[in-house]
Amino acid sequence: MNKLAVALSAFTLLAAAAGAAEARIVANEKDIPRQLSFGGACRQCDLSGKKLVNARFTGADFGGAALVRADLRGASFVGSNFQGARLADADLSGAEMMGSNFSYADFTGAELDGIEGAGAVFQKANFTRASFEGAELPAVNFQGAKLVSTSFRDAELPHAIMTQVQATGANFRDAELVGAKLISATFTDANFRDADLTGAMLLRSTFNNADFRDANLSGATLFGADLSRARNLTQQQISEACSDSSTRLPSGLTPRLCKGRRMVVFKTPAPPEPPEPPRAPKQAQR
Repeated sequence: MNKLAVALSAFTLLAAAAGAAEARIVANEKDIPRQLSFGGACRQCDLSGKKLVNARFTGADFGGAALVRADLRGASFVGSNFQGARLADADLSGAEMMGSNFSYADFTGAELDGIEGAGAVFQKANFTRASFEGAELPAVNFQGAKLVSTSFRDAELPHAIMTQVQATGANFRDAELVGAKLISATFTDANFRDADLTGAMLLRSTFNNADFRDANLSGATLFGADLSRARNLTQQQISEACSDSSTRLPSGLTPRLCKGRRMVVFKTPAPPEPPEPPRAPKQAQR
């Protein structure tokens, strides 16, 4: 039996032990039955190209698993660990990813349109060319993530953590970034047209050639931000935001200095530990 078959067989046993739905999984099968519930451990499993539409992962541990080009539309990830998983070109449209850990995962080219990811952890994950259009991502943690050419158009990102991200060419058009933390990050060539940045913290970040046409900066904090080469900023936008002496603006714009304003930046919490794998059920005594 090859390594994949062994891994999948082990996974089936663990899932059953956790009360998951039973299913026959064969190494050469492309389709895995729909609406399965996975609650066990399957670290380093290779499920690339598999169809897992509407699958449920509850308290599951898939750390380092390969799900490249997997079909995960409508899947549910609750309290699960996918740290370091490979999900390049996977389709997760409409998935629920609440409270799960995807730190260091590779989502290059993945489709995440319309997902619900409240409280998900994406620290240092790679989302190059991925799409989050229309996604609901309140308080999501993207610290240190790679968001190059990532699309967040029409996405809801209130209070999202985007500290130290690389977001060159990212698209935030029409996105809600109320209270978001865009701190010590790079947003070169990013699109913020019609975005809502009310109360957002743009601290010590760089916005070379970023487009802010009709963006809402009311109450935003621009301390240390480099907006000197940003495009389509107006005096009204800057006057509604808070700057300090280190804020850099395009020529002709005057900052509104907010003296005495106290900034409190909370340390980003560490990602949750992977869940413990379920114990095998005790055999009944004869």
